[in-house]
Amino acid sequence: MKIDEQLKPAELLGPIDCVMELAKQKVLDIDRTWDPANGTPVYTVAGRYTTRGWTEWTQGFQYGSALLVFDATDDRSMYELGRERTLERMLPHVTHIGVHDHGFNNLSTYGNIRRLIREGRVEDPGMEAEMHSHILRASGAVQAARWAKTSDADPLDGGGYVYSFNGPQSLFVDTMRSMRILALADQLGHVLMGEHDERINLLGRAIAHGLTTAKYIVFYGDSGHSYDVRGRTAHEAIFNRNDGRFRCRSTQQGYSPFSTWTRGLAWAVCGYAEQLEYLATLPKGAIRQATGIDDARVIERYEQAALATSDHYIDDCAASDGIVYWDDGAPGLVNLGDWRSRPAEPYNDHEPVDGTASAITAQGLIRLGRYLGGERGGRYLQAGLSIARVLFDEPYLSTEPQHQGLLLHSIYHRPNNWDHIPEGRRIPCGESSLWGDYHLLELAVLIQRLAGEKPYMVFFDS
Repeated sequence: MKIDEQLKPAELLGPIDCVMELAKQKVLDIDRTWDPANGTPVYTVAGRYTTRGWTEWTQGFQYGSALLVFDATDDRSMYELGRERTLERMLPHVTHIGVHDHGFNNLSTYGNIRRLIREGRVEDPGMEAEMHSHILRASGAVQAARWAKTSDADPLDGGGYVYSFNGPQSLFVDTMRSMRILALADQLGHVLMGEHDERINLLGRAIAHGLTTAKYIVFYGDSGHSYDVRGRTAHEAIFNRNDGRFRCRSTQQGYSPFSTWTRGLAWAVCGYAEQLEYLATLPKGAIRQATGIDDARVIERYEQAALATSDHYIDDCAASDGIVYWDDGAPGLVNLGDWRSRPAEPYNDHEPVDGTASAITAQGLIRLGRYLGGERGGRYLQAGLSIARVLFDEPYLSTEPQHQGLLLHSIYHRPNNWDHIPEGRRIPCGESSLWGDYHLLELAVLIQRLAGEKPYMVFFDS
């Protein structure tokens, strides 16, 4: 991709204002027209949100979007809407034992409310911040209990993971970003109590999950594997549950286990960058105390994964404008010729673009750039800003009032053919998803804060 090395966060404030004005209208439209009895809105069909039963992993994005609009605009009605819906409807997610999405649902809602109170942006009506702290502690412990061990003898290889909704044999790349709920719960002083009153360290499990993901999900270009490209990520790693041994890679939503499903890559870029920001705040020896591994060795492994995945996005997966297609190995890309040398084409006839992967990655790149600092970090920070500038405008920003989505060209499940193909088109395009809308808003708030005087936005207590 072409990186604008001179782009400043302040230059995006005007586009961000436009994004937020559109978002407010769409948040209100969805809230007014959606019947919660039908489940959770997931993605749009012909511009209107519909549901898709798999897991209810998007409800937090629905209400979290209202909170982010408030964050950017100080529109109190948006805060009240997000808070009210969170308190009414989100509690079942806190004790949901069947999913790997606690870091999505609960930090997007309870976490954002608590953060805004702690920042002094809204008043605490009485112990509400502490109530949300308790909720987040419980959510982190529930998530950490969804644990499967591996047979690895070296602690630096992880030794276990929070397993996906597919079952205890399954490690998803997506879950890397859910580890922030474990980290925050640990920071708040919580532990998971196991059999015989065993005290299970939540930070230790979060780090172990990241190390396992780094070993079995991320490629580094240093093995004899036929498809080993540095920074490539598999969607899923499968383990034999009889003995905990790694067996193979798989994919649910990408083209193959050995190509890069770009939204999976995005979760890795963002997840590792966020965790590095948090680990950098811990006192010396805290990582070793939680894991038995020297701090520097863990951070080195996390940096290796963060840099490899970020470079792979920039150098291999993105078109010239920083936007990615659904999967870098998708067969239709051959019909697009040298697609990396020109801007992505969301209305082509061969392979869909996934704007949501770009929005998630842009945030991760900005965070990694700030974490690294200096000239080394500048490449990633500027890449993130360059991607954001494209997403904050048409044809990715949904400006039509009748379209309920905010970020266009989202792909949910291409292999299952779940995504809407408009009449006269050959591939999905022009539709939105709640995870895409939410992460576009999260990206916008992050950049707005970089350009202004508000505190830098993090998931933990800084």
